[in-house]
Parts: sequence; C-alpha cells; structure tokens
Amino acid sequence: MKVSLFVACLTDLFAPDVGMAVVTSLEHFGCEVDFPTAQTCCGQPAFNNGFPADARALAVRMLDVFRHADYIVTPSGSCCAMIRAHYPELFHDDPSLHDRAIGFAARCYEYVEFLTKVLKVDLTGLTLPADEKFTYHFTCHLRTLGASGAPAINLIKQLGGSQFAAMEKADQCCGFGGTFAIKYTDISGAMVNDKVQCGQATGADTMIVNDGGCAMNIAGACHRQGASIHVRHIAQIISSAIEHSAAQGAADGAATGAPGSAAKGAGNGATSVPS
Repeated sequence: MKVSLFVACLTDLFAPDVGMAVVTSLEHFGCEVDFPTAQTCCGQPAFNNGFPADARALAVRMLDVFRHADYIVTPSGSCCAMIRAHYPELFHDDPSLHDRAIGFAARCYEYVEFLTKVLKVDLTGLTLPADEKFTYHFTCHLRTLGASGAPAINLIKQLGGSQFAAMEKADQCCGFGGTFAIKYTDISGAMVNDKVQCGQATGADTMIVNDGGCAMNIAGACHRQGASIHVRHIAQIISSAIEHSAAQGAADGAATGAPGSAAKGAGNGATSVPS
C-alpha cells in the first residue's frame, strides 16, 4: 500500500519527530511511504480568515503535488478536515478542479482514521518502553471528520504497559482555534488553563493531543503552569512501542538463537521527513 505523508505546517516546523513517528508506524504496518517535498500549506489559515482566492491557490498546488498518491495521510486532524470538508467547496464553480478536489478528499485520511479504518491495525503485540498513564484531548476538527475520541483511546488501551484515565471536558476546545487565540487572548487563555487543570486531575503522565495547534497551545500552558503532564501525539507513542518491541524481540531472539517476532512486519523504507 503506497502512502504519501502530508506532514502539515506546524508539524513540519515545530514537531518533525511526529512526522517521523507517522512514517515509522506506517512502514511497520506494511505501507510504502513517500514524502512529496513540494508540499506546502493546505490553505486552511487563508480560508478561515476569509481569503478563499488565496486558499484556492494553495489547494490547487496540493492537488498537483499529491496527484499520484494512492492515499494521503496526515497527523493533523484540522488540515485533513480542511481538505475533506472545504476543498470541494472551493472549486464548486470549476467542474474539472471540483472533480479533482472530491477525488483528493476521498484519498486523504487523518492518521488514527487511517490506522483504524483502512489498515485496521491491532497493537496488542506491542509494548511501551515503560508503564505510562494516558489521558486524551478530543480536538475540535475531528468532529468535521465525523470522528470521536474512541478510536485513538482504543488503540492506546491495546498497548502493553498503558493505562488510560478519562479526562473531564475531554471534548471541550482548548482555546487555540488558530487566530481565535490571538483575537480573544483572555478567553483562549482561560480555556487552555482549564484544559491543563482537567488533564492534571487525571493523574496521567501524558495527554494525547493529535493536532499541532492544540498540542502547542496545551503544551505551552503546561509549561507556564509548571504542570507535570506531558503532551504527545499518538504516533509518537505507537512508534516508541514499535521500536521497543522490535528491540526486545531482537534481544529475545539473540538469547534463544531465533529471530525475534516483535519486529515482524516492520517496513524497510528509508523515508525521511525534513525538519
């Protein structure tokens, strides 16, 4: 299965390790992953701020850059929602581009959605490097994709060494909202402080946040408040479990003189994501 990574701006610039974790995990589950280096912004900031012409120009570029991709996978729920919900809308008056936009949207998946709906992965054979307690923030844009928090939570619960604690107001906005955080700083600040307090109350080590903007917002508030909870994308957690299980399997194999089974199915690709 051939997959093209759409890394999204915030991931590329501020959390490239998330992009690498996506590649590691997709290759482990048998995907051939490539990274079209000509990709840029999907146009979401322009669209959300009332500049559809600018958004269309970026969308056309995306259609061209990923024209040969069988599947497009992104760790950003908000960018995926932009493509799926609004690309066809941007080209409603251009039949040719409208058809391409519909086809593109149908091939674009948010990371967890791709793991659960297309690959239908089972993570029960994977174990975390150390026991870890998780909670989960349900990002707003996942609603646009018709998603809930359940698929990601179920994946985490499958991993050996994981413990899950539900968070109060898990589906409440963290206050980022792109330019909302700039235009309404007091409201945004109160919302993210509330989110951090809810996360801390669970006693979790890690809050899973699967969107770059939300992750930056919540992690920044955690730092300012001196909170002990960490913010991570689920791809980072799955990737660390894959690497740990492969190493453990290799060690067990060396001890018994047989190949380790935990690494079975890992991809051999050498895809890299520029930072």
